[in-house]
Amino acid sequence: MISSLDIAALSAAYAAATLTPDQVVAEIYKRIGSRGERPVWIHLASEEDTLKRVAVAPKGPLWGIPFAVKDNIDVAGVPTTCACPEFAYVPERSATVVEKLEAAGAIFIGKTNLDQFATGLNGTRTPFGACSSVFSDKHISGGSSSGSAVAVAAGLVSFALGTDTAGSGRVPAAFNNIVGLKPTKGLFSTKGLVPACRTLDVISIFALTATDAALVASTCAGFDADDPFSRRSPKGFAPTSPPDAIRIGMPAKGLEFFGDVDAEQLYAATVEKLRSLGAEIVPIDLTPFLAVAKLLYAGPWVAERFAAIRSFAEAHSAAIIEPVRSIILSAKSQSAADAFEGVYALASLARQTEPTWQTIDAMLVPTAPRTYTLAEMRADPVSLNSSLGYYTNFVNLLDLAAFALPAGFTTDGLPFGVTLIGPAFSDGTLAVIADRLHRQDQDAKLGATPASLQSTPALLPTATKLATMSIAVVGAHLKGEPLNWQLTDRHATLIETTRTAPGYRLYALPGTTPPKPGLLYDGEGPGNIEVEIWEMEQQAVGSFMALVPPPLAIGTLKLVDGRTVTGFLVEAYATAGATDISSYGGWRLFRASS
Repeated sequence: MISSLDIAALSAAYAAATLTPDQVVAEIYKRIGSRGERPVWIHLASEEDTLKRVAVAPKGPLWGIPFAVKDNIDVAGVPTTCACPEFAYVPERSATVVEKLEAAGAIFIGKTNLDQFATGLNGTRTPFGACSSVFSDKHISGGSSSGSAVAVAAGLVSFALGTDTAGSGRVPAAFNNIVGLKPTKGLFSTKGLVPACRTLDVISIFALTATDAALVASTCAGFDADDPFSRRSPKGFAPTSPPDAIRIGMPAKGLEFFGDVDAEQLYAATVEKLRSLGAEIVPIDLTPFLAVAKLLYAGPWVAERFAAIRSFAEAHSAAIIEPVRSIILSAKSQSAADAFEGVYALASLARQTEPTWQTIDAMLVPTAPRTYTLAEMRADPVSLNSSLGYYTNFVNLLDLAAFALPAGFTTDGLPFGVTLIGPAFSDGTLAVIADRLHRQDQDAKLGATPASLQSTPALLPTATKLATMSIAVVGAHLKGEPLNWQLTDRHATLIETTRTAPGYRLYALPGTTPPKPGLLYDGEGPGNIEVEIWEMEQQAVGSFMALVPPPLAIGTLKLVDGRTVTGFLVEAYATAGATDISSYGGWRLFRASS
């Protein structure tokens, strides 16, 4: 049974040879079969084709990691529909981010459902069936990246690509108890994305943990000369330490929950968690930010949605469902003068927000004020959708970065989420803060799965000198031996070669592949057995130890000079019938004599 699809767990299992990508794929298709393809998937790759992808996947940092793609992002040879069957086309080339992910070894599973043409924040505006929250079939999933978020939260993939123009990469994360990374505009290439608002669009990431999201982001980030909206970042995506005395803005004016008392209490509790982490909480006025948000649909930016699919919308308007059709076609009344007036209004409001960023490093807001049932959303699709974007609509207009994360559950069992927002290219800092904040919840689960957040590795800043641990190896992990890669892949460094104290015996263990010795302390052995001491970052030790198969174990060794060190030992029972090779003084000399 595969308990979790988080990237760290799968990668460790692959390295230990306790699990294979083929087995993961089989389990995923079993789960999808139990749930049914709709409404999460618009196009599901066949299990046979997926296994073919596994067979040729490069052994990069995402090798064997399953992912899904929102169906407004191109995957070569797979229809792109934007949840409009009449719009469908089959691209010859994948989007740049998809190419990067597959080059890193990730395994494509399928294309996911969305609000048609990525117009909506609720997940009901699609002819392929409305997704619901994984925690309640009566409540909305959030959108427009509905299928992507549900696929991750339900344990169908490890991560998924979404898009975000007005909050589509954040709201579904909140309603499904997962994280949602909305990068700075231009940090990820948008080549191969069907635009909603081309000047505002970003491709986003849904994942189970901030650590997973950061790994995927580091793969996706990078300048793309073929994308005119791509931007150069001096460090790509790098998890970065926040300031020691970080200042987090909390809206003192403009905070709104539309009557949801539980959401209000959960937000207040999250603020206190930040305070307990040492953050200074700074009251801010959200009013100018909210004024910016109104420009997205009440201003001329809706004309960008029309421009993106103009020829199709004019020729096939009946193929576009309501209220998407009315929203997009309303742009026909906008003039060039309206567009310039909108740009001027945005510039003026953006200037009004600038003083806020002189007093804070990031702000914390609810991801959405509250959630709604599917019935409520269908009864009032426009105004309720607008309320979902209360805290999200201004972010892309103001060129800000954002990271959505879980923040507990309401009394009726629905997830609540918050979002950290910062200036452009603060993505890596937001991710580290988000991970620390998320881990304040000791009982946090990953999506709707039973897996625990606390069992996953924390996100460590790349600029931080990490704590290390010394490990003594005696056999197949020695330099040049067949399992040494398990150390070097974790950037372990050979510190010294030395020998054990007296009292140790070395045995050649029968039936091991590759051949392995076992080091046993019985107090009577001759000792003087060669060992190598390797230094490894502590964050990598857990995954390394997970690779140690019984009867081998990790324990404490005494060295010839009296020092003690963590290292490989063997259970005594395994030496029955094994050959004592202590007289050779080490595994290498024994192997050389064989």
